[in-house]
Amino acid sequence: MSPPGNRQRRGGELIKDVLAEALMRDVSDPRLGFVTITDVVPSPDFAVATVYFTTLTKAQREPSRRALESARGLLQNKIGRAMRTRNTPQLDFVYDTQQDEARRISRLIDQVAPATPEASDAPDDAPTDTETA
Repeated sequence: MSPPGNRQRRGGELIKDVLAEALMRDVSDPRLGFVTITDVVPSPDFAVATVYFTTLTKAQREPSRRALESARGLLQNKIGRAMRTRNTPQLDFVYDTQQDEARRISRLIDQVAPATPEASDAPDDAPTDTETA
């Protein structure tokens, strides 16, 4: 898959902004937990936009996804008005696992790598008090 072009990137940012505002103001589904839209990747023809999201807790993932799916029509309507294009992208909601993977890798590195000692303020070749006296 080739990297997105400027048009796709701008469109993804616009969709992300519209979704964030709509989720704060217009979606009042109690299943919707603390959701963050982390990225939006539209297809080159803007027929589909994959919306990546995270939640505060693991327990909120599935209910939040269902709430997003339920609000899809409203969200697509808002996006269509903002984009002013012939077609409005079909939204596909996917939980973003990048942060979870980053935490997992960080824990693995912490387990394998030895703890680094505190760096002293004096350079290694500076004389100590006992050497100067």
